Amino acid sequence: MEKLSSPKKTIEIIQKYNFDFQKKFGQNFLIDSHVLEKIIDAANITEDDFVLEIGPGIGTMTQYLSEHAREVMAVEIDHNLIPILKETLAGYDNVEVLNEDILKVDIGKIAEKKNQGRPIKVVANLPYYITTPIIMGLFEKNVPMNSLTVMVQKEVAQRMQAGPGTKDYGALSLAVQFYAEPYIVANVPPNCFMPRPKVGSAVIRLTRYKDMPVKVKNEQLMFSIIRASFNQRRKTLQNGINNSSTLHFSKEQVVDALDKMGLSPKIRGEALSLEQFARLSDLLEG
Repeated sequence: MEKLSSPKKTIEIIQKYNFDFQKKFGQNFLIDSHVLEKIIDAANITEDDFVLEIGPGIGTMTQYLSEHAREVMAVEIDHNLIPILKETLAGYDNVEVLNEDILKVDIGKIAEKKNQGRPIKVVANLPYYITTPIIMGLFEKNVPMNSLTVMVQKEVAQRMQAGPGTKDYGALSLAVQFYAEPYIVANVPPNCFMPRPKVGSAVIRLTRYKDMPVKVKNEQLMFSIIRASFNQRRKTLQNGINNSSTLHFSKEQVVDALDKMGLSPKIRGEALSLEQFARLSDLLEG
């Protein structure tokens, strides 16, 4: 079958099935073969790999993945796309399509069954409204995973890669960088999609750490402190923690912990590195 990365072929398939784009699923189909090749290269897909694809759409990237990987499982929430995928992937015998909501799928179980528990690779063109829950869900559930190569909104990719003291740095930067090394592979303009999104996109690869670069006694507490310190960016870190409804440390405890780290009580959360947040969390936990 002719590759779906041609706009002409995409239009032909969409018209054949009278497919209506669903805003609630954030559907924007890739129609640029160069971008697809960049994603495959960045994900470093080999014939030994089991790949989980989130949101295959009409199967454009799935075709590329299946030509490089040992096996592909594509998880698609929209049941209207299933008949289309049956046609577009008919020539590929190493692809399985699952009509499910990715947030409700036990990916660890799939990795165990399909890949004997060895790390899998995840590739996705993510709906922008649900990017963070999907990415953080994969990390927090400890899904065995080598890497996650995803298309996201450009500004979200920039936030994932941002460092302390920059305008894009925040809770998402720290959460992603705790689990993985982010690398922006390519910026992707709106004209590479059908329909065109209103914002630019980017492909980002998140390479999962084998050994966590930062050790912390209580991950949950550290992330509560991080969230509290970025909830009101213009306030000091100490005020952010003291104003939190989930944290119960006195002003004195926070000031004392910062003092032990050689930091001013007037410092803002955006100035602290991941290592410093881990140290602060350990000091406050006692």
